[in-house]
Amino acid sequence: MNSKRNSFYLPALLMMLFFASFSYSQTSSTAPKAENKSKLFEETTTDSDYLMAIEKAGDVLESAANDAEFEGSTFHLFGDIKRTESKLDLILASLKGANPNVRNQQMYRIVLKEIEQELNDQNNAINIRNQNLEKIKTRIIDLRKDKILFTLIKDTIRRKQFKTELANLKKRYLRTDSLMTKNQETLNHKKRLTVEHKIDVSNALATVETKLEKSGISILNKEYPSLWSTDTTAKKVVSHNIKAKIIIEENVAAYYLSYKAGALITLCFFMGLLAWYISRNLKYLKSNGHDENLTLFNFKYLNRGVILPIVVITLNIAVVTNLYAPALFLELLQLGLLGVLTILFKNDWSGKSMRNWLLLFGLFFALCFLDLFIEVGLFQRCSFIIINILGIRYGLVQIKSLKDQLYIKGFFKWASIIFIGLNVLSILYNLFGRVSLSNMLSLTAFISLTQIVALSVLLKIILEIILLQIYTTRVKRGIEKIFDYENLSDTLKKPFIIVISYMWLVVIASNLNIWESLRSSLGTLLSRPNTIGSITFTLGNIVLFFIIVWAAHLLQNYVAYFFGEIEDENEENINKRQHSKLLITRLVVLIVGYLLAVAASGMPLDKLSILLGALGVGVGLGLQNVVNNFVSGIILIFDKPIQIGDVIDISSESGRVKSMGLRTTKINAPNGAEIIIPNGNLLSQNITNWTYTDNFKLVDISIEISGDATPEDINATISASLESLPLVNNTKPSQIYYNSISDGKFKIQIKFWCSIYRTEETISTAKQVLFSNFKSKELTFNT
Repeated sequence: MNSKRNSFYLPALLMMLFFASFSYSQTSSTAPKAENKSKLFEETTTDSDYLMAIEKAGDVLESAANDAEFEGSTFHLFGDIKRTESKLDLILASLKGANPNVRNQQMYRIVLKEIEQELNDQNNAINIRNQNLEKIKTRIIDLRKDKILFTLIKDTIRRKQFKTELANLKKRYLRTDSLMTKNQETLNHKKRLTVEHKIDVSNALATVETKLEKSGISILNKEYPSLWSTDTTAKKVVSHNIKAKIIIEENVAAYYLSYKAGALITLCFFMGLLAWYISRNLKYLKSNGHDENLTLFNFKYLNRGVILPIVVITLNIAVVTNLYAPALFLELLQLGLLGVLTILFKNDWSGKSMRNWLLLFGLFFALCFLDLFIEVGLFQRCSFIIINILGIRYGLVQIKSLKDQLYIKGFFKWASIIFIGLNVLSILYNLFGRVSLSNMLSLTAFISLTQIVALSVLLKIILEIILLQIYTTRVKRGIEKIFDYENLSDTLKKPFIIVISYMWLVVIASNLNIWESLRSSLGTLLSRPNTIGSITFTLGNIVLFFIIVWAAHLLQNYVAYFFGEIEDENEENINKRQHSKLLITRLVVLIVGYLLAVAASGMPLDKLSILLGALGVGVGLGLQNVVNNFVSGIILIFDKPIQIGDVIDISSESGRVKSMGLRTTKINAPNGAEIIIPNGNLLSQNITNWTYTDNFKLVDISIEISGDATPEDINATISASLESLPLVNNTKPSQIYYNSISDGKFKIQIKFWCSIYRTEETISTAKQVLFSNFKSKELTFNT
């Protein structure tokens, strides 16, 4: 109504601007008092005032025309409306022709809700532009309030004087009015389209929700007659029906592919970076002749190439991150993943295991084809029952051959139970007419089994990537020792098992059409506010707090592996600077983790200050030592009086620093004991650091030489003996002292430098070499 009212005002204004003089001339002859009043205005208004009024009206019309022009954002909006219309037409057409499987319905629901949101945004944008047009109309209508302009229009003589200016003003008005009328009609058309599309989306959503409810496990109504009541009349399967369904599924999958193109490209990009990084490590090992050692780490996949393992990782992530993809898209991902796994298994698995795997692959392929492209009928239902029976036999007999070939075996007990149970339920529901639910359970059964195989391979590939990183870093540091990869793998795989278990359960729940309801229920439970006293919190914030803290501690424990550090190593060429960076990195990870956890908990700052005050009281009462050790640990990290790998003496204890934490430091004693010293004690006592500057120690040997020899001969023999020892640091000169000299008898003290990590070995070797060299000269050697 408002737009109609304003559209009436514009022609009315035009009439008033250019035809008001006629009515004025008619009334002027009969109203002399009005004429006197007009003369009064003529005496006080100049030509300059009229020109300014005309110019002001022209500026208003010109700015109105400029503001009424559609900008680039408006044309972008029209493009969005057209794209939304195309998406909606595709979804509506697919909704009519595709098989009513759960996967497609879930995807339709997600896309329709997004289209609904797009339509709401587009409708709001159109409303804003309509409001802008209304404001422009108001500015034009406000010209009626300009008394000088209307005085000029009423005055016939003056109007002739400004004939040219008024004609230009009329042209501007007509152009502005035409533009605004055209744009108003365009916006009204677009708004009518969005309203119609919103109605279509609402109806389609209701249809999809109904189909999803019918496929739910809790619905017990029959969809089709029982199998023994089905019409057995032979029906020819028309090939073009299958082709039509293939076209529909292809269109839906193609639309989803374009819809998710950005996310998929991003995933491929990061997987490409990972492939490049792995290839670089493998190339480095190969160029240095260490690639064959990968077999010592029990590598199965990375040592045979990078492409296939990266594809396995990519497809596993794609399956989990596209839970509501159309059935064709998701099942193609699953089949592609199984095909890549087949290539990986080809050379490693036994013939029996490989045949059983190919049988599982074939059954899954047949199941997907029947679900997507074959109409529900006697043929399809009987085919599903046959596949279910073969699946039950597979779960009871043949699955054991797969279990023995994979890295994770513990999951297969539950995978077998779920696989057999879902196949049994599928047969029962199929017999009694619950075909949609039966098909859904069949697909879930096979996906649950194939997915656990794929996730087992995924875990093995991830562990191989980490071991490759550790070994490559160590080789670059000159450490070629093969570390205990089995214990390290057992430590590393624990958090990853939690992650792949979650991925497995999510895939199963989404295939059963219960994941959305579970997530919604869990979200409601976690987001519900709870109040204790004056503190309000949610379970979700508490869970998130502990998850972030756990992840921070896990990351600070495992970050060393990416630097090539192993806790049980005892190399003398340890990189102390790298260890210092590692300690600082661990500290930063912990601090950032705790700050994020506090922020995620949603705890107000005033409540946090109360907590810190209570913590301060606790420190004053009984936590002084804990805080002292924590602060001392931070000081040790940044001040670096000792570092990991240093050989130190403190109090009555001595040994090599094994690890440094924020509260304690571990020292390996020469006798194999591990000494745990609080960091506060390290700072409060005198420390002898033998390796603060370098790793060399000055050692001495006292010997007695008897026989016919001169000091010059003895010195030459000693120097030659020490120079022949690789364990002796000959860059620093050795020292020879004679404690006593008598005829044929010399007491000598020898001092030389060697690695502090191999002191005893070096002294023992030196004594043996000296003994042999002096004996060859027929001199008696005693220590």
